[in-house]
Amino acid sequence: MDAKKPYVIVIVVQLIYTGMFVVSKAAFDHGMNTYVFIFYRQAAASLLLLPIALLLERKNVRSLSPMLLLKLFFLALIGITFSLNLYNVSLKFTSATVASATTNAMPVVTFCFALLLKMESVKLRSSSGIAKLAGVSLCLAGVFAIAFYAGPALSPVNHHRAFAASHAPASTSSAPSRMTWIKGTFLIVLANMAWSLWIVLQGRLLKEYSNKMLVTVTQCAFSAGQSFVVAVAAERDFSKWSLRLDISLLAVLYTGFVVTGVTYYLQAWCVELKGPVFFAVWTPLCFVFTVFCSSFFLGEIVHLGSIVGGILLVGGLYSVLWGKSKEAKIAPCGMVNAMDDENGHHKPQEKEPTTASIVEQV
Repeated sequence: MDAKKPYVIVIVVQLIYTGMFVVSKAAFDHGMNTYVFIFYRQAAASLLLLPIALLLERKNVRSLSPMLLLKLFFLALIGITFSLNLYNVSLKFTSATVASATTNAMPVVTFCFALLLKMESVKLRSSSGIAKLAGVSLCLAGVFAIAFYAGPALSPVNHHRAFAASHAPASTSSAPSRMTWIKGTFLIVLANMAWSLWIVLQGRLLKEYSNKMLVTVTQCAFSAGQSFVVAVAAERDFSKWSLRLDISLLAVLYTGFVVTGVTYYLQAWCVELKGPVFFAVWTPLCFVFTVFCSSFFLGEIVHLGSIVGGILLVGGLYSVLWGKSKEAKIAPCGMVNAMDDENGHHKPQEKEPTTASIVEQV
C-alpha cells in the first residue's frame, strides 16, 4: 500500500487543481472581481499558515534578515501577486480548459529561464538536447494553436450548468470575442512565465536559506498585503468586496485553504519522495479532468483548437522531461567511466547499464 501512496496522492493533487480551475472560473462568471479574489485567497492562506509557522518555527523567525525579507518581498511580488492576478484576469478572458492546458508549459518555461541563467545546458548534437528543443517548439505551437485556431465546437457534456449565475452580469455569460480570447491566452502564458521565473529564483534563494516553511509563509503574507493594494486600486467600490454564500465564497475558501494549505504540502511530499519529474509527468491528467469538469459543471463549449493546443503542450512537456531523464542517465555514466579511467580499470561493457546499477557503482 505504501508503494501506491505517491500515485494516489499525485492523482488527488491533480483533482484538487482541477477544482481550482473550475471554481475560480465559476466565481469570475458570477461577477467576482479577480483582484479582490486574489486578496481573499492569499489572506485565507495566510490565516491558515501563519499560526502553523509560529507554532513550528517561532525559534527560527529571527533568522530572517532584512535583506532576506526584501528578497522574499520581491519574490512574492513576481511569483504570487503578479502571476496570480495576471492568471485570473486571463482565466476570465478564456476558459478553465485553456488555463489547465497551459500549465503543461510551465516546466518547459522554467527550463528556458534556467537555461538563460546558465542553470541548464543544451547539447544540440545529443538526443537529449534535440528533445528539449523539440519540447520548447511543441509548447510554442500549442500556445499558438490555442490562441489562433478555434476549430469546431465540441458539445458540452451537461447543458445545464451546475454553477448557474442567475445574478451575474449578462456579459459574463456570452462567449469572449476572438481578440479577447487571444489576449487572454497570451496573458496566461505571461503569468506562467512569471511563475516559472519565481520557481527558478526561489530555487536559488532556498540554497541560501533552506527553511521552506518560513519562506512559504513569509511570501504568502507579503502577497496578501500586495494583493490588497492592487485590489484597492482596481476596485474602489467596497460593496463589491462582500462575500455571499455562493460559489465566490467557496472559491476563496477552496483556493486559500485546500489548494494552498493541503495541495502544496502533498505536492512537496510527493516531490520529495519520488522526485519532480514523477510529479510533472502526471500534470496532463489535470488537463483531462478539467476538460470534462468545465464542460459538465460550467457548461463550457470546448473547441477543437484548445484540445489540439493542449495535446501539443503535453507533448512538449514530455519531450523536455525525456531529455532531462536522458541526461540524468548519461551524466552518472560519464562519471563512472571517468573514475574507471583514472584508476586504470577498463571493463568491457556487455550492455548499457541501468540507472540502478550506475548508482550502485558510484
